[in-house]
Amino acid sequence: MSFQEKFHENEALASYVEGLKSHDVAAIDKSLAEDVKFVTPVKTMGKTLILEFLTALYEGFPDWHYDHDDPIRHNEGFYSILWRQGGTHKAKLDLPGFAAVPATGKSVVIPEQRFFYRIGSEGLTEIRPDPIPGGAPRGIFEQIGVEQPPL
Repeated sequence: MSFQEKFHENEALASYVEGLKSHDVAAIDKSLAEDVKFVTPVKTMGKTLILEFLTALYEGFPDWHYDHDDPIRHNEGFYSILWRQGGTHKAKLDLPGFAAVPATGKSVVIPEQRFFYRIGSEGLTEIRPDPIPGGAPRGIFEQIGVEQPPL
């Protein structure tokens, strides 16, 4: 049974999760509100940068994979999901505005990490990863040897 079949409460969140797992950036785009914010302790990204980051991630880590627990509903429009994710850096990681990182062949394993989601009538409005040591997105860069991770 797919995540969408198990999780009928919120179509935007279900589409986002399925888009991540299938590397379908167009589906992810449709699940995000135009004013969505991805908030880390270092940087806040808008929709364009979120989509560019995921495109670069999937190009640099073609085997990037996700596993997760079922979402937890905290209140109306607010959910969290515990994620497990990782992959092998097999191609250049090329984020617009940052120095490209040539393929290192290194495997990246992000520790279990909870992401929090706010959802409005037009899709996801906020994505906030729990800021844990080695967590995404910063941990991706740390594990491939980028001395000053950009995110």
